[in-house]
Amino acid sequence: MPMRTECKNFESRSYPNGDTVRKCNLDLAPDAPWRCPEECPKYERRLADAAWTHGSLVVSATPPEPESVADGSAAALLDAAEDILNAAGPSILAEIEAERQNQSRRGLRRLFRRGRTDD
Repeated sequence: MPMRTECKNFESRSYPNGDTVRKCNLDLAPDAPWRCPEECPKYERRLADAAWTHGSLVVSATPPEPESVADGSAAALLDAAEDILNAAGPSILAEIEAERQNQSRRGLRRLFRRGRTDD
């Protein structure tokens, strides 16, 4: 099934350099920008374009679908990459938190030193 541009979760954004991003905002279309899942559980037809800003430029056509989309290897590669990032996430967050705590402690030490006199 091609991307359902009428779905309220579909987004298309063009950038000044000419690149265009077409995606599902819920990340439910692993083959975006070429295909949506046949039976997407979150498909909802867009009812209105209230308060949206529409540009005057015409969005370029979707590029031709590569063979890796048709055979599923692109989705498998993206799933593997996502697994790697998800595995690294907790250790990265732990490092950032430890760094923040160290900075906070240093700041407290400086604060208490200012009021002390060693005479």
